[in-house]
Amino acid sequence: MSFYRGMTCENVTLKGDKGTSITAYVAKPAGTGPFPGVVLIHHLPGWSELYIETTRRFAHHGYMAICANLYEREGGGSDGNPDDVAAKVRADGGIADSQMVGDTAAAVQWMRAQPNLNGKVGVFGSCSGGRHAFIYACQKKDVDACIDLWGGRVVMGKEELNAKTPVAPIDMTKDLACPLLGLFGNDDRAPSPEQVDQHEAELKKLGKNYEFHRYDGAGHGFFYWHRPLYRAEQAMDGWSKVFAFFGKHLAKK
Repeated sequence: MSFYRGMTCENVTLKGDKGTSITAYVAKPAGTGPFPGVVLIHHLPGWSELYIETTRRFAHHGYMAICANLYEREGGGSDGNPDDVAAKVRADGGIADSQMVGDTAAAVQWMRAQPNLNGKVGVFGSCSGGRHAFIYACQKKDVDACIDLWGGRVVMGKEELNAKTPVAPIDMTKDLACPLLGLFGNDDRAPSPEQVDQHEAELKKLGKNYEFHRYDGAGHGFFYWHRPLYRAEQAMDGWSKVFAFFGKHLAKK
């Protein structure tokens, strides 16, 4: 595996859902490539330092990476304090799934327009972003691999459905159009191991190409090095699974 010490990073402007301009952070490895692409879908804490840093991590590993600010409409623009914006989004019950799909489609289109792309694009998210990555991979046919880290509310009760989340993601499984990697902590409650079992049963029943890995001694957010949730051993193993999966499915055929 090549590591790219040199990279270029910048903000770009995308035409997001319904034509609204949103900002995205981009990291590209040095060199001419061609490189595979990764579109990151941030978690509910927002377009935070963690996700900006993770975007660079993918570039270090030889991927062009982009992470759009899905909460830009909620205030602060590209300079907004992500904690304040996330608190507002949380109070509003999250963002609409359809808006997320529109914004993410813009990031995928941006990536596919890059001259040094190898033709392959993966989508990656954790927590609400993991749920969103799965929804995107079910609703769109323009990504080649999907990674869902502990995405909750894939399995949803009828009482949880509303205008922003009209369909439970598990009910979209039949339309999943690319290989899926899921990483989960067995101490998590959102999703609980039972909900992960339900999702896995649905993927199996429908003959989907997926792999799930579950970690003892880990709960929600066990990659998050800045939180007490962090579990170093499980996180390092999880990252090796992430790079192996994208290495397999996003390599130029």
